[in-house]
Parts: sequence; C-alpha cells; structure tokens
Amino acid sequence: MPKSALSLILSLLIVVGCGKNGVLLQPVSVSKELEEKQLVGFGKKLSSKHKIAIIDVDGMIINKNRSGFLQAGENPVSLLHEKLYKAQEDDKVKAVVLRINSPGGTVSASEAMYYMLKQFKEKSKKPVVACMLDVAASGGYLLAVGCDEIVAQPSTITGSIGTIYQMMSFKGTMDKIGVQALAIKSGDLKDMSSPLKDFDRADQKVLTEMINTYYDAFLDAILENRDNLDRDTLKTLADGRVYTATQALDHGLIDHLGYPEDAVKRAEELAGIKKAKVVIYQRPYDHKTNAYSSGVESQTPQSLINLSLPQWLQSQGPQFLYLWQGFDM
Repeated sequence: MPKSALSLILSLLIVVGCGKNGVLLQPVSVSKELEEKQLVGFGKKLSSKHKIAIIDVDGMIINKNRSGFLQAGENPVSLLHEKLYKAQEDDKVKAVVLRINSPGGTVSASEAMYYMLKQFKEKSKKPVVACMLDVAASGGYLLAVGCDEIVAQPSTITGSIGTIYQMMSFKGTMDKIGVQALAIKSGDLKDMSSPLKDFDRADQKVLTEMINTYYDAFLDAILENRDNLDRDTLKTLADGRVYTATQALDHGLIDHLGYPEDAVKRAEELAGIKKAKVVIYQRPYDHKTNAYSSGVESQTPQSLINLSLPQWLQSQGPQFLYLWQGFDM
C-alpha cells in the first residue's frame, strides 16, 4: 500500500476514533467485471436451472459517466450494453425484466439504448418485460415500448411522449449592463442557439424541423411495437403530457398494472418456464438486495434542502431531449 494512502487511513482513524462513528475497512475485489447476484423474496427454488435477469435503467439517460460521490459514475448507455450482452451469452437466462426508473434523457442516448434492446431481442430470441417504477417517461417510455410487454406500478408516472430543445438567452441582461457580443461567422445560422443573441425566426424554423423529425421517430417506434394504437390516436396522446399508470392502461400505452414480482412472473410465462431464479448484474463493490435496489441511489448524498439543479440543467449546452422535465433524478 502506498505511504500516502496509509497515512490517509491512519488520519481518518485518529479523527473518528474518539467520536461515536467509526471507519469500517474491508477488502473488495479490484475487478470491475459485472457479477451475477441472486435476488431474494421471489419464492423461487435456489436449485432452479432457469434464470430471469433483472436489468435496471435508473436516472437520466445520457451517453456519459454520471458524477458520483467520491467515485466516477457509470455511463448508462455503456452499462445497458454490458448487461444485455451478459444476459444474451448466458443460456440459462431465459428472459429479461427491464426495470425502468427514469424521466428520459437525450434523444441520441435514448435512441441508442432502444436500438440495443431491439438487437438483444432479435439475436437472443429471449422475451423482455418492462417494469416501470416511480417514473418511466419520455425516453424511459421509449425503452419500455421496445419490450414485449409493459408492467407498471399503480403509482407510476409515464408518457411525456415528445421532444424538447431547451435553451436560454442572456442578450437582454447583457444590453442592460452594456456588454455586446460580436460573432464573425461563415453563415447566418452559424451562431444558432447561442445564449449571447436573441432567438429569431430563422433559428426557430430550423430547430422546429429537427424537433419534428425526432418526434416522428418516437411515434414510429411506438407504432412499430404497439399494434393496438394507430397514428391519429397516438398523436392525441403524444402531446407531451404525463399519465398515471391507470390512465396509460386505459389508453393502451401499457399492458398490465403490477410490481416487479408480477413482471418476473409474466417473463416466466412468455419464456415458457416456471420457478426460475431471479438474478441481477452488479459491480463487485455494489450491494443490491432486491428488485427495487437502484444503481444510482447511493452515489449522491441527499439533503432535506435541495438546492441542486436538475441534471438536465447541469448538462453542457443545449440538447435535443426525450425528457420529462418535471422530474429530476
């Protein structure tokens, strides 16, 4: 062990040794490969030769590492790819439950994860059941429709079907304090979306066309996977609003009301098996005990006074989003 690390540990022990709290030191695996862990509470036989894999999608869907507390966070896109591949290569895994707790995220990241899911189903021929928890909106709903069936808790919030491009302008404030921004540009639209200038009609026309392109792609994905909906009906539902799980069921956006146990049972039925073991994939240093365990819940310290910005406002620059902005994770 390096002297600097040993000195830090000794300092911590001295600082906390006289108080009520202590420091627990225990060895952990240095490997970062995903490990399989069996979940408890599903009433399944430990000796079963069949498995149902629960794969979780938590938090905002972005194609970059999330920031963590004293550690680097995971990239949700990369992590989903890794977990799906592990489930695909294990012949004992007969079906997957995609547990979603996400308000959505960027268009590109949501699209990439949806594509991975479709590729997994095509290559593995294993059924996938979506299990919605607190929220599965916008990009989170896009992932759900890529599954064979959708189960949502009665309290789930879903929907928010649509695309948004969020930006801001500081031009008015700059005029008041006497600051002028000048741009030497090769074309009239080169500084489009710049916060240093007013948003004009030319900007709006170009961006609206792009928004509508992404919106139509979202609708196409839903119609491809949900035969019970036609485009006219879907357009009336896809105005950006969110729905309760009961409303979503009435409108044909989901298939069942239920909990993770119900999603596992439905996955077994689709796979034609009984009494399967339920497993998850985690890093060696993670600790998840049941189907509600979140991959992001322990990364950031919580406070009773939340003064932090929503994650979508912390991103660098404007982005096209499949995101419900009313929910921050």
